[in-house]
Amino acid sequence: MNEVKIPKRLTTALVNSLTAGVVPRVGLEHVAVGRRAEVEAILRDMDNIAEGGAAFRFITGRYGSGKSFLLQTIRNYAMDRDFVVADADLSPERRLVGTKGQGLATYRELMTHLSTKTRPDGGALESILQKWFAAIQQEVMKELELRPNDPALNVEVEQRIFTVTSEMQSMVHGFDFAKVLAAYWNGYKLADDDRKQSALRWLRGEVPTKTEAKKELGVGVIIDDENWYDYMKLWSEFSARIGYKGLLIFIDEAVNLYKITNSISRQSNYEKLLTMFNDTMQGKAEHLGIFVGGTPQFVEDERRGLFSYEALRSRLIEGRFAGNGYVNYTGPILKLDMLSNEEILILLQKLVNIHAQHFGYTPSITHEQIIQFMAMAVGRLGADQLLTPREVIRDFMDLLHTLHQNPVATFEQLVGERQVKPAESNPEDTEVDDFLAEFEL
Repeated sequence: MNEVKIPKRLTTALVNSLTAGVVPRVGLEHVAVGRRAEVEAILRDMDNIAEGGAAFRFITGRYGSGKSFLLQTIRNYAMDRDFVVADADLSPERRLVGTKGQGLATYRELMTHLSTKTRPDGGALESILQKWFAAIQQEVMKELELRPNDPALNVEVEQRIFTVTSEMQSMVHGFDFAKVLAAYWNGYKLADDDRKQSALRWLRGEVPTKTEAKKELGVGVIIDDENWYDYMKLWSEFSARIGYKGLLIFIDEAVNLYKITNSISRQSNYEKLLTMFNDTMQGKAEHLGIFVGGTPQFVEDERRGLFSYEALRSRLIEGRFAGNGYVNYTGPILKLDMLSNEEILILLQKLVNIHAQHFGYTPSITHEQIIQFMAMAVGRLGADQLLTPREVIRDFMDLLHTLHQNPVATFEQLVGERQVKPAESNPEDTEVDDFLAEFEL
């Protein structure tokens, strides 16, 4: 069987990330297993967003179940489909609202990670603007047969820029947003780096006072804790108007909202989530997708979770017919079940091949040994705890590293040989035997 040759930079990212138990930013397609129905549901969301709609999804699962992996996979799919994407992990310092600028901190994180197909690692703000200007210039030169140094070129380009920005002025904060974009254009046109940087700082939410904004850019507002989400809606509109399909926002570690001890502060954050949810569901936002990752407890706990906020609970609770073994991928919550044993085995085989490619050796671990490793994990963790992919992957990467770096070590020494039918049974044996029976070992 010929394995796909993976570039060294991708194997490096995959090996390093998976060893550390974190989700790689690149190369996920080489380790993706399962989740087809969830991915297809979100790809349908993307189609709607590209047509001017909006979407909001909560993606829930236990720690280590693959929430972050799915969010990152969707992020990469979105860039390939010409969306602008932005992602941020929530933390005690980054929330949706807060008395110490935690909402603005989230906006800044999103803008830092603003990415496109040509700038997948973040920092795409300036390249998005410059690509827009360059596209307009090319369009004008072609249509009007103008040369690059023709004075009429800048005049026509400026008019087309103002056509886009003037259409946005009727939106909330749209006038000031358009004015700052125009200021950036003027700095770009005149090679005035100070003016360009002032505009970029404002757009990134880094101008601290209205006085400074007025002095540098002639606008009387700044992006702050209260209005940052309105500007994300402007970014989604703007992205679509300049040739992208829209803007997708990925917010992970939302369990940090659940952990807020002050009930008033926690409810304020849930209220902001409700606003975002309503905007996307009711058509008040266009070309915008919001995907939030969190634990089931973050959603369903009726004392501190989203279900403690009745307006959210009534919108998110499962309908009468979903559940009880039936799935519904059109609802606002995508619940990630644990990967099946077969899917985990496929994943581990992929890891064997990636590890061997990266370190340049011929893999020697057999399919039967991978199953034996899995059986060991079942016995150690118990069937109900098994297959949080993160734990299994970290253990397996540790095994591969140890075998590679210690040639005298054998798989059997590290994992231990196990008889299929032990002489003496213990409470874990039934689980292990059931697991082995699945694969007829």
